[in-house]
Amino acid sequence: MKIAVPAELAEAESRVAATPETVKKLIGLGADVVVQAGAGARSRFLDADYQAAGAKVLKTAAAVVKDADIVLHVRRPDAKELSAVKAGAVVIGVMDPYGHEEAIGSLATAGVRAFAMELMPRITRAQVMDVLSSQANLAGYQAVIDAAETYDRAIPMMMTAAGTVPAARVFVMGAGVAGLQAIATARRLGAQVTATDVRPAAKEQVESLGAKFVAVEDEEFKQAQDARGYAKEMSKAYQEKQAALVANHIAKQDIVITTALIPGRPAPRLVTAAMVESMRPGSVIVDLAVERGGNVEGAVAGEIALAGEVKIIGFTNVAGRIPSTASSLYARNILAFVETLVDKAKKEVAVNDEDELVKATLLTKDGAIVHPMFKPKAA
Repeated sequence: MKIAVPAELAEAESRVAATPETVKKLIGLGADVVVQAGAGARSRFLDADYQAAGAKVLKTAAAVVKDADIVLHVRRPDAKELSAVKAGAVVIGVMDPYGHEEAIGSLATAGVRAFAMELMPRITRAQVMDVLSSQANLAGYQAVIDAAETYDRAIPMMMTAAGTVPAARVFVMGAGVAGLQAIATARRLGAQVTATDVRPAAKEQVESLGAKFVAVEDEEFKQAQDARGYAKEMSKAYQEKQAALVANHIAKQDIVITTALIPGRPAPRLVTAAMVESMRPGSVIVDLAVERGGNVEGAVAGEIALAGEVKIIGFTNVAGRIPSTASSLYARNILAFVETLVDKAKKEVAVNDEDELVKATLLTKDGAIVHPMFKPKAA
């Protein structure tokens, strides 16, 4: 059984799908692990570290994936790399299938069994494989660090002989994994923190972290969460009421962090240009949803945009800004999933198509797109 770890192709991707730590454990499953030279360099994992862990290091992606039974990625591989992967091989990564039918079609054409880690079900058994949570957790932390670096005032309250410095006011919009970590991190830095979310269950979580919850708590709010724990899209009437409340609140904030995403849909617009304009000079907004269209009007992917005297941070791949930590967690997520796909006694790939994890994450098999959410509709 051969497991391949090619380097990531995207210039902005600093993470890697396996670390020396997980390579040792993959070898313990009976695998020969081959890593592309430089694959872990941007995460501070050197080729020598992989070799010391027992992996073979080869120069090109084609050489690495040749005859591989399992190929590990952070992001979806391109058609060129797939042309070198044997039919039937397992390819695992964050496949980003929404709105990318052609790219998913390339996976099917290549004949690989492609697994999308972001579709992992949120059940107890799969918690250790939940890449969305592990990476969102780090993104929430990093969002606060980026905001603190850009904000040109102190964050905590300071009592000095020259007078008292008031605590910065931080407002977190969206209390999922990223938002909760942002709340916790801002609190650790000494900020005065408030947060909002359309899911009623979020109120208790926000308050448990010492932040104040801000929302229009009407009957629609009480039904605003689906069976998977994700936020539902709210009615226009609710959005207008919530926007009015939020607009008044944002005008008083120093830092705003937005984290709202709805799977398979563009990011909801939460902060308008008028709201941004209402903030005082020197305020900072961090838009963690900028890659999906953004929660903030005026946010620019990959940049710090200026709206008057307010800075809007639109960094992409925010978890990848701390790549060593992000890679370590992502690689452990991947390792846990690989363990479910391998017969440890025979030391070979043994995918159980009836496994609920497989059913939830398998995108392509035998030359076709098989996931019910992305399967082409019959003419």
